[in-house]
Amino acid sequence: MTTISNFAFLAEHDPVFLQLASTAEQVFASDPNTTLIKLRQLGEALAQDIAARAGIVFDADTTQADLLFKLNREIRLDPMVRDMFHTLRIEGNKATHRFRTQHKEAMDGLKLARALAIWFHQSFGKAGAGFKPGPFIPPQDPSQELRQLHSEIEQLRATLASQHQALETNQQLATLIAKEKEQYAVLAEQMDAEARTYQSLAEEQGATLDRVKQEFEQRLQALQKELEASQQQAAQQVTQSTQSASRQLVLNEELTRILIDQQLIAAGWEADTQELSFAKGTRPEKGRNKAIAEWPTQGKQAADYVLFAGLTPIAVVEAKRENENVAGKIPQAERYSRGFKQDPGFIPAWQHEGRKAGWDDGQHGRFEVPFVYSSNSRPYLPQLAEQSGTWFRDVRSPANLAKHLMDFHSPVGLLDMLTRSKAEAEAKLQQEGFAYLHLRNYQELAIQAVESALAGGQQHCLLAMATGTGKTRTIVGLMYRFLKAERFRRILFLVDRSALGTQAQETFDEATLEQNLPLSKLYNIAEMGDMAAEAETRVQVATVQAMVKRIFQSDTPPAIDEFDCIIIDEAHRGYTLDQEMSEGEMQVRDQNQYLSTYRRVLDYFDAAKIALTATPAKHTSEIFGRPVYTYSYREAVADDWLIDHEPPIRYQTLLSKNGIQFAKGEQVTSIDLGTGEIETAALDDELSFEVESFNRRVIAEDFNRVICEQLAQELDPFGEEKTLIFCATDLHADMVKRLLDEAFKALYGDDYVEAAVKKITGKSDKVDTLIKHYKNERYPNIAITVDLLTTGIDVPAICHLVFMRRVRSRILYEQMVGRATRRCDDIGKTVFKIYDPVDIYQALEAVNTMKPLVKDPGITLEQLVTELHNPASHTAPGSRQGQTHAHDVLDALSQKLMRVLREANHKAEKKPEVKTRLNELEQHWGVAPAQLHQHLRQLGPQGAATFLRQQTALLAQIEGVRLLIGSDYRPILAGHKDELLAREQSYGSYSKPEDYLDSFNHFIREQINQSAALAVVVNRPKDLTREQLREVRLLLDQHGYSEAKLQSAWRNRSNQDIAASIIGYIRQAALGEALLPFDTRIATAMQRIYALTQWNPVQRKWLERLAKQLHHEVVIDQQFVNRAFVTDGGAKQVNKVLGGQLDQVLGALAEGLWSQAA
Repeated sequence: MTTISNFAFLAEHDPVFLQLASTAEQVFASDPNTTLIKLRQLGEALAQDIAARAGIVFDADTTQADLLFKLNREIRLDPMVRDMFHTLRIEGNKATHRFRTQHKEAMDGLKLARALAIWFHQSFGKAGAGFKPGPFIPPQDPSQELRQLHSEIEQLRATLASQHQALETNQQLATLIAKEKEQYAVLAEQMDAEARTYQSLAEEQGATLDRVKQEFEQRLQALQKELEASQQQAAQQVTQSTQSASRQLVLNEELTRILIDQQLIAAGWEADTQELSFAKGTRPEKGRNKAIAEWPTQGKQAADYVLFAGLTPIAVVEAKRENENVAGKIPQAERYSRGFKQDPGFIPAWQHEGRKAGWDDGQHGRFEVPFVYSSNSRPYLPQLAEQSGTWFRDVRSPANLAKHLMDFHSPVGLLDMLTRSKAEAEAKLQQEGFAYLHLRNYQELAIQAVESALAGGQQHCLLAMATGTGKTRTIVGLMYRFLKAERFRRILFLVDRSALGTQAQETFDEATLEQNLPLSKLYNIAEMGDMAAEAETRVQVATVQAMVKRIFQSDTPPAIDEFDCIIIDEAHRGYTLDQEMSEGEMQVRDQNQYLSTYRRVLDYFDAAKIALTATPAKHTSEIFGRPVYTYSYREAVADDWLIDHEPPIRYQTLLSKNGIQFAKGEQVTSIDLGTGEIETAALDDELSFEVESFNRRVIAEDFNRVICEQLAQELDPFGEEKTLIFCATDLHADMVKRLLDEAFKALYGDDYVEAAVKKITGKSDKVDTLIKHYKNERYPNIAITVDLLTTGIDVPAICHLVFMRRVRSRILYEQMVGRATRRCDDIGKTVFKIYDPVDIYQALEAVNTMKPLVKDPGITLEQLVTELHNPASHTAPGSRQGQTHAHDVLDALSQKLMRVLREANHKAEKKPEVKTRLNELEQHWGVAPAQLHQHLRQLGPQGAATFLRQQTALLAQIEGVRLLIGSDYRPILAGHKDELLAREQSYGSYSKPEDYLDSFNHFIREQINQSAALAVVVNRPKDLTREQLREVRLLLDQHGYSEAKLQSAWRNRSNQDIAASIIGYIRQAALGEALLPFDTRIATAMQRIYALTQWNPVQRKWLERLAKQLHHEVVIDQQFVNRAFVTDGGAKQVNKVLGGQLDQVLGALAEGLWSQAA
């Protein structure tokens, strides 16, 4: 039994640490299971201690995985340290749930735990990073002789097998096996004796351990309370201490191999560098996936590992700690692949492909093993790409390049990669038709573009398709084709909100494919919440949040090849471009600050990524590349797949015109949106707000009342048309709900139904039920939201959008407008309306001028101060020539201090306690707070660092000032009276409808002789083709003319609502032809058709059905009939029912619609 503990230095800290570590050592010989359990508990105690020091809140229900996730987020644990914590946690959990642990595993646990304890001691011990630990003294291992015997047996078996001798009759082997059996019995007896010896001591130590655990918990609780008010500062101090210790952390070869072994084990391989090696007789076996260490290759060299899937050598791994340039070691792994000798009994990987020899290496040689890796167990960092991560190359093609991965592939993944033929799948896809998918032409083109990009080797594809054009339906078709052709094994459909996932699942259940079966009946689909992908699962629907938990907070994260294709919905929302780090920032900051959680999920898997968005912005294209296919909203309107909107209806009120002003000295009331607290104070200066601040910085109830009363005149709370109102905050949504209810009640009295108007936000009760009712039921038909329904929710009956808040991003605006663009023929929807009381158009930015939505790294004052103290900052290059990173840090620090202290100075006259505090701080600092930022910059980086070291309490003092001055985000409640001044619609640069129509008439007359398609509309409309109509619509659209705007302008000029078609407006402008409602034209044309012959009752019903389909159509042809009656057999069946007269009917329709044309 060990008398001198390897963890003795922990005595300086809480007694529980040494007690747990010593117990783990003492029980090693008798109970290695308990050793790992105690080491897991030690890891938990260390993590809890660090969390308490950093002011991180946790309780008895917080799991170690969750706590490590919090620690990583708050103090940015070194990746290697994080891996050690996780390894102890996982191995301890395994030991808890099984009866027997090998002594070798427990010994590895002790070595790993000691390295972690040394790091902890160097972080928080008195000696700090200067602590020099002695060598690890291993406890006596009673199983060592048994392991040696086992190794001899394996070596003899390998020798006999290579000589083709029978194992069963070999006397030497039989003797060794009998001896091994005896040794097992001796070991069991020895462990039992050790356990009895330890039993009385264990009871005594158990009581001690319980006591120190209780004291430890009490100390942590006290520390948490103490740090409640200064959590950020505490976290920054812990970050500084741990990062300083992490810089001293150098794992030796043995510990590095232990971590690499764990990586391989986690990926599904049997790995143990010391025991599972070629020299110790380990050989591949059928049905087992082994990572065999030190496998000899030609030239008297050995590969660090060869991975065997059963009897197939499938990958070579070059994995050493000193392997700093990881990418640069791939050629060494390739050399081992060339020099690998296929022993008798092996099943070469190339046989799985039906080949007769290995793969051409492009240099007159052949690769015997298809996949090669190089790893040093460090997590991948883009800025140090060649020195980190696990690098991988598929050597089967000379054109394949090496790439970085987050981990090793699983045996299943590598075998699938080997046997899944992309060439065969792509050939099948080229031959596969589209008819049974019932897709629109542009959806087929989108699928073909993705398939073509993937065939060309592109791993990231972006599809840009307007909201409402059926992106999900397109993806269903794409998924089905991929799965049917066996292009991919398993697909992950990734969404950022559960509502989008539910909506996708509904599409998978409803959209019919071959044999009229939906995707969910043809392939196994794992729904949201069902995160354990089974072998037969082909599609997994998941939220980003669920995948984060599964990947980064789970004992059993998925393999990096669990999905070989990821489809990302609404890609513009969260998959933000990572901010580039400067060279100086790389040296002193953690890369995770610059990496979005979404991106970490995407990068985790070795998979093709296909992203969908309606509004591609710069940041989306930076991640996924330029769109492989684009189908815009205006194209979809021109093709009559989406609905256009009228020019926005602008309400101008007295307040929106003149703004809201408060005089100096006036009493104003503000509200804290977080607490609901109301505060009243006198203004020390004049204050004014323009309309862009309405409902955000200032809430004027009367402005909202006036708008709601006007909306009550325009919206029908009993009708089929749905309305969506966008508010600024949840509080604002409640106000609008109340004011709308009052306005409708005043208008309709007791006939009004309160259920017609509902608030649907994240704070609503049973929000999913409300969304379902809004989508499928009559009520509510008016929904008030903040941002829950801005994207991704499909409610085709939405005909009215109301913006009660400003939106500065055109991307977000277009997503919001996209809620109303879908056709809804059931209610006769031909146009939708936008109501704009807050002048939203003035605030929009063009998509192509938007800056990337990079993740805000959230650099705190505490971190900036720490970096200024860090010597590396004063030598690392800065962003400007001739300056260091410390200069950049000082600039950022000065700006942050200036904002806080200038605001405090501004509020000091109003708040005496702030003024008093600033005077006190001036005495402490020797400089006026308002000038502190200038003072620091004059001192320069070194002088500023010295000043801040002297002012140790400065950060806490700044935080105190922040609390004194309060939050800026307290909107003021305005009681100003308001009234409606105007309701108007603008037409681009034309404010009057008659000016817009005059410009349209002039444009048409000017373009007739320049556009052949336009000439056909004017002269021969019955001969107009679908492509010519599209060309005309896009031409008009480019110059600001659309059917919806023209209809609105005619209505506003003549007070007549004439729903004429675009052809009618063009012919009126060119020829002065009377403007007739298109419904009237259809009725006239149908009368001609009814008079053609004596139609029987069945035929008349089919003709009536045809007439109903015409409201969205201008060109009537076979393609239209095929689409309109696709579920009834298309044009062929209609022609049969009509007695072969379909062509005659279509000709008569075209003649009848435009009977006045020549």
